[in-house]
Amino acid sequence: MPSLPVLVLNSGSSSIKFSGYEAVNGQRTKLFEGAVDGIGTDLGQFWIKDADGKKLVDQNPALPTRAVAFKLVADALHSGKFPMPVAIGHRMVCGGPTVQKNQLITPELIDEMERYTAFAPLHTPIAIYIMRESLHIFPGVPNFVCLDTYFHRTMPEVVTHMPIPDEYAAMGVRRYGYHGISYESIVHQLQPSVPGKLIVAHLGNGASITAIRNGQCLDTSMGLTPTGGLISGTRTGDIDPGVLLFILRKIAETTSDATAAADKLEVVASKKAGLLGVSGLSNDMRELREAIQAGNAKARLAVDKFTWTIAKWIGSFVAELGGLDMLVFTGGIGENDIASRAEICSGLGALGIVLDPARNNVRGPAIISAKDSPVTVRVIPPAEDLMIVNHVIRLLGE
Repeated sequence: MPSLPVLVLNSGSSSIKFSGYEAVNGQRTKLFEGAVDGIGTDLGQFWIKDADGKKLVDQNPALPTRAVAFKLVADALHSGKFPMPVAIGHRMVCGGPTVQKNQLITPELIDEMERYTAFAPLHTPIAIYIMRESLHIFPGVPNFVCLDTYFHRTMPEVVTHMPIPDEYAAMGVRRYGYHGISYESIVHQLQPSVPGKLIVAHLGNGASITAIRNGQCLDTSMGLTPTGGLISGTRTGDIDPGVLLFILRKIAETTSDATAAADKLEVVASKKAGLLGVSGLSNDMRELREAIQAGNAKARLAVDKFTWTIAKWIGSFVAELGGLDMLVFTGGIGENDIASRAEICSGLGALGIVLDPARNNVRGPAIISAKDSPVTVRVIPPAEDLMIVNHVIRLLGE
């Protein structure tokens, strides 16, 4: 089999991450990785590292728009310093009810996914833009969409169906679930011995948790949009709908246009809530931990709300799975915040979850449960780009 350079494009609400892999004979070798962060600000960062971690590009450009940001990436990839890809994989948070499989990207497919921007409004617009640009700047190179929702396609209807009138369900309103590529990568890394009853907590600025039975998704915390489920950096997580109606009515007192009022509510629920909203300080767990050390009560409340909510979801998923073999922490907070892991697990001894404080005192991959813990607790970093490459190679062969 010839060497196949594959480019991965992974866009966020204010960032574009990318990486290059060489795929040959079942082996996947990372060639480079990079990112443009801080889109929409004057405090942008643009960096590229080679396979050994050496910085090839390290800049602090102004990034007023996504167009400016992606041009930096495109120019670098066409500089001759990196192999031209034979295929490109794009992470897409949600393709809507009509696009639920990873597949070849066409202009028509992009138009169809764009219809459902409201399902992931912070992520879809930039992903759609990058897909269109990629088809233009890499003519003749096949581009594939890899969906965060794809892993969650095995959830039963009792989980996915919302308690709403059928007219809205017919519009595609249902539980989709997100962070699916991350969850899929954890299952991949646990091969060939995937536990039958597994819970994975993806904890970062966006946070979710998933129950996995025999390697397949049974249930997940995020719903129609990434705003649902766990409290996270700036998102409410699950909340009494009456609270949103109350806030909407307050907004409507000074906003006559219905769409503008809904947009303002979206900002409150997705960008001003969560850890930031409760603490009034920050959505960064590191800053909140420092504030707690300084005696900040609101920071303490925000973090307690975060860890308490996760523990509650773990308990509900144990009931749904009928037991638990393994709990995995992943994502930036899951991998690096020792205190959060300890606080989440501190009251779960009755479920068989017992941490070893010494083992837990680590950042990065590890087994952190006590030797006599009935449930194994692990920290495993996600490998999203690798999973996207695997999907691209599979789709190239179809």
